[in-house]
Amino acid sequence: MATIKIKNLRLRAIIGINNDERINQQDIIINASIEFDDSKAAETDNISDTVDYKNIAKNIIRHVEQSSYFLLETLTSRICDICTADPRVTAATVEVDKPHSVRFADSVSVTKTVKHL
Repeated sequence: MATIKIKNLRLRAIIGINNDERINQQDIIINASIEFDDSKAAETDNISDTVDYKNIAKNIIRHVEQSSYFLLETLTSRICDICTADPRVTAATVEVDKPHSVRFADSVSVTKTVKHL
């Protein structure tokens, strides 16, 4: 088993419940850990035998930039769906941070883990 990590993917999205948040994009930071069986890819050294992290990142970026959610929980769940779309993925953990959303805190985040058996 192996884990791909996408670290500190910095994007902007409409996210939040306040009027200003519904109009102005907010900064978000995404971290994803994607677990998969890498044995065939390690043997063949062929991109078609592994999980394509570049494609996953592009799909996350496209989705987030087009999204308009009220809750971090919803956005986090949808990003988990993107990370687990490849049937070779056995589990994914996604954390979405919203910097400066609470006074005196660096950020607020939601983390979700999805496991496929």
